[in-house]
Amino acid sequence: MIIPGDLVHCAGGLGTDDMIEITDDIFIREDELVFKFSRSGGPGGQNVNKVNTRATLFFDVANCESFSDVQRQRILKRLATRANKDGVIRVVSQRYRTQKANRRVAVERLQELLRGALKKKAVRRKTRVPKAVKQRRLEEKRRRSLLKQQRAKRSFAEDLAD
Repeated sequence: MIIPGDLVHCAGGLGTDDMIEITDDIFIREDELVFKFSRSGGPGGQNVNKVNTRATLFFDVANCESFSDVQRQRILKRLATRANKDGVIRVVSQRYRTQKANRRVAVERLQELLRGALKKKAVRRKTRVPKAVKQRRLEEKRRRSLLKQQRAKRSFAEDLAD
């Protein structure tokens, strides 16, 4: 992967031990994450104009050895809107006023995204509507129909006679 200027490789700055847990059996190395820091938008006074606190995390899924080919394809398919044509996923965090906090949040968000992408979707099983439910629905329709018929059969002359 080509790394443009202003990018910083992650080297133990997250307070974890060099591996990031995605699932119980899948871990990625911290040095596979690349961060770029820039100025955050929004309110924050003079701090926002001086300090590069927004963290943009880049993770190269296409070249990550922690995933099998099937897992890579699943991740890239489900996170297609976040990945570029080279298979690099981008996650941005600018919620907090420190680089460290934004970096931590970006990594947590990447973990959530990868977990969600790797989760197998449940297969939908076709089911039938039970007979009792059909009967109840039809009976209710008959009841409503009778009620409406009773209302309609009254004439204006009968109402005056009462």
